[in-house]
This record gives sequence, structure tokens and C-alpha cells, in this order.
Amino acid sequence: MAEKCDCIASMYGYDLGCRFVDFRPLGVGANGLVLSAVDSKSCRKVAVKKITISDARSMKHAFREIKIIRRLDHDNVVKVYEVLGPKGADLLGEFFKFNTVYIVQEFMETDLARLLEQGTLTEDHAKLFMYQLLRGLKYIHSANILHRDLKPANIFISTEDLVLKIGDFGLARIVDQHYSHKGYLSEGLVTKWYRSPRLLLSPNAYTKAIDMWAAGCILAEMLTGKMLFAGNHELEQMQLILETIPVVHEEDKEELLKVMPTFINSTWEVKKPLRKLLPK
Repeated sequence: MAEKCDCIASMYGYDLGCRFVDFRPLGVGANGLVLSAVDSKSCRKVAVKKITISDARSMKHAFREIKIIRRLDHDNVVKVYEVLGPKGADLLGEFFKFNTVYIVQEFMETDLARLLEQGTLTEDHAKLFMYQLLRGLKYIHSANILHRDLKPANIFISTEDLVLKIGDFGLARIVDQHYSHKGYLSEGLVTKWYRSPRLLLSPNAYTKAIDMWAAGCILAEMLTGKMLFAGNHELEQMQLILETIPVVHEEDKEELLKVMPTFINSTWEVKKPLRKLLPK
């Protein structure tokens, strides 16, 4: 068994020594590959995310993610046990000398995306999960952190006790609570189906509201079993939003008329009100 596990670990380029065994593919995070394993030291199953550092940019991203996850400790946020270097070495503040780091975190049985693939959730389950999602978001935002990539695949569920936890902070940022953030989100990094109109129009100027928009889209998906806005590209995504969500503020109308004038309804009336898309 150990030989087989070592083979799986080697196949995916994992080099953590002998402490972790029984590796299995689990998923892919924003900044790296994730495998499940058993920690022989604590005898518990864990998820291990491997982050490869190849240049200054990847080092910056890895350092930022580690800095963020180390300051988070909440019932509705995936718990990180430790961060290790190659061979399972303790970083000991010497992060910059390694070309690979491993984030060892708690193992969650499934995620919301896989759960939704099995069918629509009951209203009671949707309420329970949404409460926990908002509870986790409140904590994250109180720490002046934006998740920036909130989607069902990054929301993990324990099927035994129905506990929800937010994970994968690979694209998260620490922000000043009084100002919009100025970090550009590259196309392809963030799932567009959960992007807010502000993020679609101005990807380099946004606030914590982008996470709240994503949470609303996730709630609708839990209630209906399908994505609320599933555009094939950013322009179509914006069109789908405008067909359902009314534009209230004059400054927003002016900006939309500048960016996509040919797609704007002159009366600003929505074709498919949100109440018709959601169950009664």
C-alpha cells in the first residue's frame, strides 16, 4: 500500500517524505493541485495543496495565499493545519528559499458543485447552507479579506453533519476596508458566471460586494438547480444580468451606455424579473 501511495504521490510531483500516505487525486485549486492523504502523525485524513513557485509572480501569489489562510480561523472556513516545504520541512520563516510549498488542510467529503450535480437542494438545506456561507463571509470580510473566487466548487460540505466551509483562497486579497481594491482579475482566472456587474465592467476597481453578489448567485443555484446567469462570454453575461436585474443608479446607467450602448433597452425595463426565475 505504501509503495502504491508513493507512486501516486510521485505521479503528481508530491515530495513530502514518509509522513503522508494513501494519496488520492482530489481537485485543482486556484494556485495548485490538491490531493487527499492520511497524516500518519495525527492519523487523520487531510487535503494537501501543492503550490509550485517558479518565478517572482508565482512566489507573490503563494506568499499572499499563505499569509491570508494563516490569519483565518472560523467554523465556516476550511481549517489549515500547517504549511510545509519539500520533504515535509517546516518553513520556519524561510519561505523564499523553497520552489514548492504544501498547504495541509482539513479534508472535506464533497463540495457544493458536486452536491448540486445530484439534484436541486431542498429549501431547508438551501437555507442552512446559505446561513453558513454568509456567516463565513462575514468573518472573512471582517478580516478585510476578499475571496474573489466564490463559487460552488470552492464551498465544501461535510455530508455527515451538513457543515459548510469556504475554501481555496488562491485568488483572495487583503484590502483596506475604506477603499475599493485595485487588483486586476485576469480573464480566465475567475468563473464569470458568479461575477458581479461591477467586476465585469471594471475588473480593476471593486469592493467586498463582489463576494456578496456571488453568494446571491449561489443561493439561486441551490434553489433552482441551475446557474442564474450562465453566459458564454463577458458580454453575454452582462446581457443576461440586465435582462433580470434592474439598473437603479444614474451613474450605472451612464457607464452602461458608454460600454455597451447597442445592448441597452431604452426603457431600462427587465425582460425576466428575478421573482419569475426563483421558486415561490
